[in-house]
Amino acid sequence: MTTHNKDIELLYFLHNELELSHKDIAIALKHREFDPAPLPMLLWQYGLVNLEQLEKILDWLYI
Repeated sequence: MTTHNKDIELLYFLHNELELSHKDIAIALKHREFDPAPLPMLLWQYGLVNLEQLEKILDWLYI
């Protein structure tokens, strides 16, 4: 699986499993243009996910 496909799957997971809005995801993606931090960390840093959700994302990424 390529990185691009994994990114698409992550966005799908964020929206459908964690029920993040498209707007919240877009905010984090916009900040990623200026801050090269991983997307899950940006979501947490900007208060778009809580610690439990961050843990779910990291679990999903590393399975």
